[in-house]
Amino acid sequence: MEIGILGRSLCGKTTLFNLLTGNEEATGLAAGQGRSHQGIARVPDERLERLSALYSPKKTTPATVRYVDVPALPDEHGREGALNLAELRTMDALMVVLRAFENPEVPPPGGSIDPVRDLAHTEEELLLQDQMVVEKRLDRLARDLAKRRSPELAAEQKVLQRCLEALEEGRPLRAADLSEEDQKLLRGFTFLSLKPLLIVVNLDEDEVGSNPFTNPRWAGWIDRPKVGATAVCATLEGELARMEADDAAELMADLGVADRALDRLIQDSYRLLGLISFFTVGEDECRAWSIRRGTPAVEAAGVIHTDIQRGFIRAEVVPWEELLDAGSMAACRQRGTLRLEGKTYTVRDGDVVHFRFNV
Repeated sequence: MEIGILGRSLCGKTTLFNLLTGNEEATGLAAGQGRSHQGIARVPDERLERLSALYSPKKTTPATVRYVDVPALPDEHGREGALNLAELRTMDALMVVLRAFENPEVPPPGGSIDPVRDLAHTEEELLLQDQMVVEKRLDRLARDLAKRRSPELAAEQKVLQRCLEALEEGRPLRAADLSEEDQKLLRGFTFLSLKPLLIVVNLDEDEVGSNPFTNPRWAGWIDRPKVGATAVCATLEGELARMEADDAAELMADLGVADRALDRLIQDSYRLLGLISFFTVGEDECRAWSIRRGTPAVEAAGVIHTDIQRGFIRAEVVPWEELLDAGSMAACRQRGTLRLEGKTYTVRDGDVVHFRFNV
């Protein structure tokens, strides 16, 4: 599962990518043009930390999110050009970083700072690219259907015509009220405006703790389907990352900030992908496993190992809070809070699961 990070030059997206993943990529107008950077971020999860404290395992393994910093392709003069659309199409979701900070030493491209305008321009490019793909496919379908009637092609044509109407109206496909069956028909197109979108506003340090989305100009953006929005100050997050834990906590208290914006950003990314976590626990390892919401137990078992899925017998399940309160799986069994579930059980966020299997 990958999230592609995009944004205009000097918006701070590569700085954020480095902070999220611990990488040390160069930043700036000329840094890495035409070349993407990939990295992994650990998903902060207090539940896993508390379970690990209970078991004191040899190893604690959190869930992760993979980020890809996708630069704009340079034009013939080496300046910022169009989005790297081919690579963006392979992403599971998109994260657009928008500049809202002032820095006289780093003037913004275009000469002014306006995150809502920049988001609108980015969305317009995504819509235009999707519209071109739809129109090309509809032309081909019209020719094919003129030669032979096909229920499958007719169904595809009907869905694509609805998509074209939405795109011509300036609506992204994620807001086009498409059914699951419709989206199955569209899966092979990898439409950009159908992907979940996380809006990230990169703030000035003196705006830390404020909510930029109260501005009426954001209305119609942050309340759309499959869209998340958060604010972060990359400069502050960089300072906190270089500090000792106690010093960082003191600075956050002085600023009136309860939690790290970076942690919130990772968690928002995780939710945007439609992921939840279940846990396995023991003295060797406590681990968070990522699955899509609605995954049945037998498929969740396969995330750990295909042999467990193939030989699935049943799952022993207890909510993480119940396990912490009881102190052990054995105590949960005595209390009756440990349940035995079959293949079709839908694993819930925060379940602690032990799979019984035989191969």
